[in-house]
Amino acid sequence: MRSAEAAASVAAVLAEAAVTEVMPRFRNLAAGEVRAKSGPQDLVTAADEACERAVVAALERIAPGIPVVGEESAAADPSMLARAASAEWCFVLDPVDGTANFAAGLPLFGTMLALLHQGEPVAAWMHDPILHDTAIALAGEGAWVEDRHGRRHDLRVAEPVPLGAMRAAVSHRYLPPELAGRVRPRLGLFGAGWELRCAAHEWRLAASGPIHALFYWRLMPWDHAPGVLIHREAGGHAALIDGRPYHASVLSGGMIAAPDRDSWEAVREALLAP
Repeated sequence: MRSAEAAASVAAVLAEAAVTEVMPRFRNLAAGEVRAKSGPQDLVTAADEACERAVVAALERIAPGIPVVGEESAAADPSMLARAASAEWCFVLDPVDGTANFAAGLPLFGTMLALLHQGEPVAAWMHDPILHDTAIALAGEGAWVEDRHGRRHDLRVAEPVPLGAMRAAVSHRYLPPELAGRVRPRLGLFGAGWELRCAAHEWRLAASGPIHALFYWRLMPWDHAPGVLIHREAGGHAALIDGRPYHASVLSGGMIAAPDRDSWEAVREALLAP
């Protein structure tokens, strides 16, 4: 997957699944088409499941031999997560990121996909079914947004600013209680705080400039492998909170993204310093 043409063919798969499986169900879900998985805030809908089936089937045709680990299939078979991190090549897929928004009728959700090589993202896609465009990145080849007509524009992170002027999306729902008690009172240190309940849109905003910083604790690969690569190729710096590079084997423990390393250090100090 080392060409813009190949990347565009994958983007077309996501766009087709959005048109045929996701959007017809938006604000049109029957009572039995929404259910909880691990808890009341962890939802799955008929759109998640149908989109995943459609994308997996299409990827098996255009990229035979590369396994696909989708969020919903991994929920049914958790052993698939280990395969995603250790396989030579593997796709990871979130068919509807922002399911809670989708189920509530809020038009803020997307489809996320990354191609991993030994757990490292080397190609990434984040499709917006509402605006019909896709953020795409290839390792070493940049990041861009491509619309349904094939028009594209490059992505670039924001210029660094002081902490008090940063716009940040800080996801604190999954923090351990002691750490949550430290982080939540510090959110006012930023110029503005956004939490969209949709990693796809948060990563897209960070890669294009409106958001300066991101903080996540839970790190499921389908939620963050695409965003990490797109953000990196847009010029940003993302790393685990101990400074190590992102890897799909790490499922919790925190990650920060910012325009550059100095901004990253400032965010970590502001949120996590004792």
